Amino acid sequence: MTSTVPALGTRTAEGSALQAVLLDMDGTLVDTEGFWWDVEVEIFAGLGHTLDDSWRHVVVGGPMTRSAGFLIEATGADITFAELSVLLNQGFESRIDRALPLMPGAARLLAELSEYEIPTALVSASHRRIIDRVLTSLGPHHFALSVAGDEVPRTKPHPDPYLAAAAGLGVDPARCAVVEDTATGVAAAEAAGCHVVVVPSVAAIAPAVRRTVVTTLEDVDLTFLRGLITL
Repeated sequence: MTSTVPALGTRTAEGSALQAVLLDMDGTLVDTEGFWWDVEVEIFAGLGHTLDDSWRHVVVGGPMTRSAGFLIEATGADITFAELSVLLNQGFESRIDRALPLMPGAARLLAELSEYEIPTALVSASHRRIIDRVLTSLGPHHFALSVAGDEVPRTKPHPDPYLAAAAGLGVDPARCAVVEDTATGVAAAEAAGCHVVVVPSVAAIAPAVRRTVVTTLEDVDLTFLRGLITL
């Protein structure tokens, strides 16, 4: 877990119960969920296997241990998890080095959270080496800290990453708003006790208690996020 700026701002959510905003990365802030699938398809094609497009919903948003393990078992490919992990990270890095498109509304939301000094964390199932490359484009100054999937005992869908982020910011998870795009991430945030805003990227996700679904990140601003936390 890496801290990049002081954790708490001086104007934190005045008049609101909101203490912090915790943001997923792939598919939420950066349009990269498809990158992972494209890399997986390419690697397995080189091994002589064709991935079924329906598997995309199984692996999206999950930790590499789950997605890679599933694909090895489903295809019977002659490759170990360690070998596949290296190839996946290398392939993904190659793609983000060529282009890293932000999701609509991402730059505006990050700028607003920074302007009002809202404690903000980046919480991803991706490995630290990937997060640090993406942070260069997102702007590390926007985040008080970041939590990588290879830095916690259990990554998403377990609550550990979001609990670690809240602890690092010194805030109550119940007073944090999380923005996620997949069921795996939503499960992690809800298990941590956070209120979740979902911007579905691949598969539809239904609203629920303490879960608000929107069509685009452009619908999300600080006023919206403050209105969610009503303790």
